Amino acid sequence: MAPSKGIYGKLSTASKPPAPGSLAFKAWGVITSLNTWVYRLSGGRIAGSMDRAPVLLLHHVGRKSGQERVAPLLYLPDGEDMVVVASYGGAPKNPAWYHNLRAKPETVVEVGRERRPVTAHVATEQERERLWPALLELYPAYGDYQARTERTIPLVVLKSRAYGRLRP
Repeated sequence: MAPSKGIYGKLSTASKPPAPGSLAFKAWGVITSLNTWVYRLSGGRIAGSMDRAPVLLLHHVGRKSGQERVAPLLYLPDGEDMVVVASYGGAPKNPAWYHNLRAKPETVVEVGRERRPVTAHVATEQERERLWPALLELYPAYGDYQARTERTIPLVVLKSRAYGRLRP
């Protein structure tokens, strides 16, 4: 039996993601910034999970603007690595952070109060075959996102670059 969607999964699949530049898109940006602030303030105890799925803060640099950005994302632990999904709610295009990581794959994630240096790569087909079922188990809404778009939603593996952790 497939796991049921939690409240966030139900809300996120009820409608398509907001169009860039729209009022709803700007509101989503405010919500994301608030989520990041609360996550950091609480060390991930608040805003550190959604529907049983853990959340990390992904740092990335705009490939065109050069502006540093942070995106709160659900992730699947995979040994020392973490896997994030460039779903963008099933929108026709990949999210900006995906393109930014392709341009500059060395980055940092925050997990709780830890900062971890990672290198991002798009999952190979073999990795995808292994990881996609686990991601659907973790957050069933990903299946709905995939059904709503013609693109294959990329999975991004965040490979740990160091044995130690960075200080906050």
